[in-house]
Amino acid sequence: METPNGTHVLERAINGDSDAFGALVEPHLPMFYNAIYRILGDRADSQDALQDALMAIHRDLPKFEGRSAFSSWAYRVCINNALMVRRARVRRKEDAMEDLVSQNPDEGRPMDADASLRWSTDPDAFNKIEHKEMREKMMAVLDKMSDAHRVVFILKDLEDWTTEAIAEHLEISASVVRQRLHRGRLFVLERMRPFVLGRPT
Repeated sequence: METPNGTHVLERAINGDSDAFGALVEPHLPMFYNAIYRILGDRADSQDALQDALMAIHRDLPKFEGRSAFSSWAYRVCINNALMVRRARVRRKEDAMEDLVSQNPDEGRPMDADASLRWSTDPDAFNKIEHKEMREKMMAVLDKMSDAHRVVFILKDLEDWTTEAIAEHLEISASVVRQRLHRGRLFVLERMRPFVLGRPT
């Protein structure tokens, strides 16, 4: 926390003051929940994951060294917790989900890689998705993606993580991150084209 009052609240929270901890995290709860929900796509699971993340934040708060804003540090804890939940889902599956992009390239229509690049670098693309209908459409599309492509796409294009950070957290190579991101963008592009690019289906 940057203000003197904020620093005082943080110190009290580190020393076990539950009221101070509540005051510390309460302003950031919508941001934490939205980040978790984008990854999990299920409201009940997201609520549970948020509660687990808050417990982890409370437990690890004495380790917070203040090198970044508290909200940034706690946000990472929430993201990591959501990723652990998704990895647990994958481990529980008897058969790993196949790559939906390669299996079903939008009913046989070729995917336009150049259009994918233009769309992914369009500064207005995700501003359009922030509208309620667009957000709902995006969540429906993300729900159809494999876990592997969904997580990489969300962390890179929605949460603005670096390729290196994604690779480290998912324990995969940077080249695999780039491959999954490319396929994820193509998958999303073909299904969001009518809403983002304004083209007919």
